[in-house]
Amino acid sequence: MQHITGISRQQMRFSSLEDTISPDNQVRFIDAFVEYIDLSKLDFAVKALKTEGRPSFNSKVFLKIYLYGYLNGVRSGRDLEKECLRNIEMQWLLEDIRPNYHSITDFRKNNPTALKNTFKLFVSFLKNADLIGCETIAIDGTKSRAHNSKKANFNQKKIDKHLAYIEAKTQEYLDTLEENDAKQNPLKIQNIQQKIARLKGNKFRYEQLEEKLKASGEPQISTTDSDARALLVQGQVVEISFNIQAAVDAKHNLVVATHTINKNDRSALSAIAIEVKENLNIETYTALVDKGYHNGKQIEICKQASITTIVAQPEQGKNKERIAENYLISKFQYDPITDTYTCPQGETLKTTGSWHKKTTDRDSYEFKRYRTPKCRECPVKHLCTSRASGRDLDRSQYADSVEENNKRYHANAQLYRKRQEINEHIFGTIKRQWGYNHTNLTGLEKVNGEHSLIMLVYNIKRSMNILGVPDLIAKLKKWNSPYKAKALLLIKSNYLKLNTANNFYPMKLAA
Repeated sequence: MQHITGISRQQMRFSSLEDTISPDNQVRFIDAFVEYIDLSKLDFAVKALKTEGRPSFNSKVFLKIYLYGYLNGVRSGRDLEKECLRNIEMQWLLEDIRPNYHSITDFRKNNPTALKNTFKLFVSFLKNADLIGCETIAIDGTKSRAHNSKKANFNQKKIDKHLAYIEAKTQEYLDTLEENDAKQNPLKIQNIQQKIARLKGNKFRYEQLEEKLKASGEPQISTTDSDARALLVQGQVVEISFNIQAAVDAKHNLVVATHTINKNDRSALSAIAIEVKENLNIETYTALVDKGYHNGKQIEICKQASITTIVAQPEQGKNKERIAENYLISKFQYDPITDTYTCPQGETLKTTGSWHKKTTDRDSYEFKRYRTPKCRECPVKHLCTSRASGRDLDRSQYADSVEENNKRYHANAQLYRKRQEINEHIFGTIKRQWGYNHTNLTGLEKVNGEHSLIMLVYNIKRSMNILGVPDLIAKLKKWNSPYKAKALLLIKSNYLKLNTANNFYPMKLAA
């Protein structure tokens, strides 16, 4: 039986790079988008043309490389250099330009702000293309492992533990020296002295770390990446990581705002929520947010910015006083006119009107205290409080905004349930399918740039799946942006040939 045979390697044929790329190939949109924009307006480090010496690479070459690389799961500089040599799509995209990996990696490292600006620009294009609804936005965060091990992260407790160990071990070696005669065991004595010297060096390093930690004013310090932090990932699992914030529009699940922080979600809501307004240039929208973001101050800031929040209300934690279910704070009715609370027994709790300040590790806010003298005589006092002086209620300065949010949350349960459908799969795609669950860059600014690039690539991939490459290019051509390049090369003549009636097909010649 005859097998299928291939083409002889010695056979010659007339062909071009253009003939190898189909009209709906993703590289055509990458090329069109990068050629459309003026990189200098986005703060890219654009190299000036030289009159002498070796010419430099156009910055657009590197942006095309990274967009293609991240779209296809390749982000190492060395691997991208290999793709430039062997990948026919990359050869078409770069017109067979082949930069070395140093030049490739330097571009990503030196342009974090410009990459974030490019993400924002693409969001404005998506809005212009009517792919964003601008009405309902789901906000969430996910952790990205930092280029810093747990062993290279320290807090005061960990430093104290190491110093205590060094002190104990040093004393143990000193006691051993006293027990041994230098003349009888010279090698053992020398070995112990070397260990003591090594412990002194370690002690000096930990003392320096302690000084840096105190000077920083932070609860922890990392030595490989000074901006990386130990963050709670899930349950009790802690990783040295960064926290990627993402806001996703409900219409087509496209990311409309993103930035990376090195703290947990509790105080992160207002920054990402306001960034959505700025990126989309809208007056208001509804934000769906999980309970990890529930913070009175943050909800108040969103309210002042005309953002309607639906943040899940956390479950009440265990109370130390073992309060009965019917006497939880939610069972007390507040009257905004009289500024009083009414307890389940019908008694009125009043305030003196004085504001008190409470500061914790996570937050700082002012509150008023409410109480009633009749609490001491109440027959069910044991169900309400164990305090001899009676029950006190504290009302935060942000209580009005929190109560409004909580009412919206309970009244819009069906809408809130869509939150996970909108944004959870994005993190699954990026981290599980693409493998972008960590960063090899150091420093919060550079990490921000890489994560903005990842979200930009996600939007490009999804928008191509929604409209298709030719239609997306057509919308790009109609888009009138202030960041449009002066010499617009949106659709090159090579691409136009594909749509003409007189296409040229190369003839194959026998060897």
